[in-house]
Amino acid sequence: MADFIPPAHNTASPFADMRGHHVAVRTPDLKTAKRWYVEKLDFRVVAEWDYADEQLAYLAPATDDHFYVEILGGGDPSPKDVRPYTDLGDSLKYAGYHHFCLNVASVDATVEELRARGVTIVTEPFELLAISRRLAFFCDPFGNLIELAEVLP
Repeated sequence: MADFIPPAHNTASPFADMRGHHVAVRTPDLKTAKRWYVEKLDFRVVAEWDYADEQLAYLAPATDDHFYVEILGGGDPSPKDVRPYTDLGDSLKYAGYHHFCLNVASVDATVEELRARGVTIVTEPFELLAISRRLAFFCDPFGNLIELAEVLP
């Protein structure tokens, strides 16, 4: 099965110019988070700047110039730790931001490489036939969840 077939564009919408751009992740340590995304996921640092007493950075996947992860670090007070998820089911009992998703050609190959790089795999690969995807979840050093998705044939 191919990827989703969305309904027709609503060009009459006053929001027709909206496009996704980035997801922001608050972290107590910009340097650690930035190094993790670069070393573990091969993300590229696109931009860095200061805002008040915080330091921020846009990071992009190795070959994607249309999606960024914005890392927000520093600041006083420092952010509180995220929930220590032990598995996907445990994570679903909390409200609010849950994860962001990265599409990949092979979830299994990506999980194998992430594991080799010392990344914590939270949920092993599984198929969700309702959306024709093979999925897995892993987390950054601060416990933020990231999903991998492979479109099933």
